[in-house]
Amino acid sequence: MEIKTVGVACDHAGYPLKKYVLMWLEEHGYEYKDYGTWSDQSVDYPDFAHELAAGIENGEVYPGIAICGSGEGMTMCLNKHQSIRAGLAWCAEIAHMIRQHNDANVLVMPGRFIDNNTAGQIMSEFFKTTFEGGRHQKRIDKIPVKA
Repeated sequence: MEIKTVGVACDHAGYPLKKYVLMWLEEHGYEYKDYGTWSDQSVDYPDFAHELAAGIENGEVYPGIAICGSGEGMTMCLNKHQSIRAGLAWCAEIAHMIRQHNDANVLVMPGRFIDNNTAGQIMSEFFKTTFEGGRHQKRIDKIPVKA
């Protein structure tokens, strides 16, 4: 995966893990853009998911990382965007598969259900795994909804 600047977004439930994610990115030499939120005060995850998706769509960032309590809300919201393929990963093996088979361009993590060590393993696997292409490309081509 060619990494540009990593876009990062979370809601209040994902904020504690996002602080670790930003530190991890810095320690591993990745530039990032923080799309918020910036505290654990209650917010609506779609506001931040849509900003991250727009950043990917307009070429400002690539790839993205999103975090909410379960990871499901961010994943659902991000995947409403035609060019976004957000995958929810709870472990490194899933992060590997969403990159290798699904060419995921946003990694989503469940902030309330994984610890920092697991998040680090997930991000390492996501960033180092390449899309396999081949039979998977034709499946990726079928994802966008045609009007």
